[in-house]
Amino acid sequence: MNETDRMIAANAQYAERFHKGDLATPPARRVAVVTCMDARIEMALVLGLKVGDAHIIRNAGGIVTDDVIRSLMISQHLLETREIMVIQHTGCGMLGFTDSELTDKLALETGQRPSFAIGSFADLELNLRESVERIRSSPFLAETDAVRGFVFEIETGRLREVG
Repeated sequence: MNETDRMIAANAQYAERFHKGDLATPPARRVAVVTCMDARIEMALVLGLKVGDAHIIRNAGGIVTDDVIRSLMISQHLLETREIMVIQHTGCGMLGFTDSELTDKLALETGQRPSFAIGSFADLELNLRESVERIRSSPFLAETDAVRGFVFEIETGRLREVG
């Protein structure tokens, strides 16, 4: 059995006990969290969230891309969120290479370069500040006063605010 089949079997067991289908669509705590897709980070546990509490938007690096702005715009304008947390982390895989290294590798392997930005970074705190500023300066977001940036320290499990 491959991993996808194992997850489908686990879903069947989950569905037998599922009882959250009546939760409201807007998140109960009116917050959206932008964070990394790193499998070591269980963001609901990190933040003490329950199902239905917050929107969690994940991508490689927790970088604020156009698609993240799109998701936050929908979260705010249609689903009533008012606060945004951006959480990046120590030991992130996006720190270990440059965009040109990866695009050169892809060009060799596939004969094409991606048309989108990769988003690697060398300075975690600078990247976090830039991501927060991208949210604050977006004309598409209604609530930008309550945007805060944090580093999740993978070594300790603690959040550290970066201003």
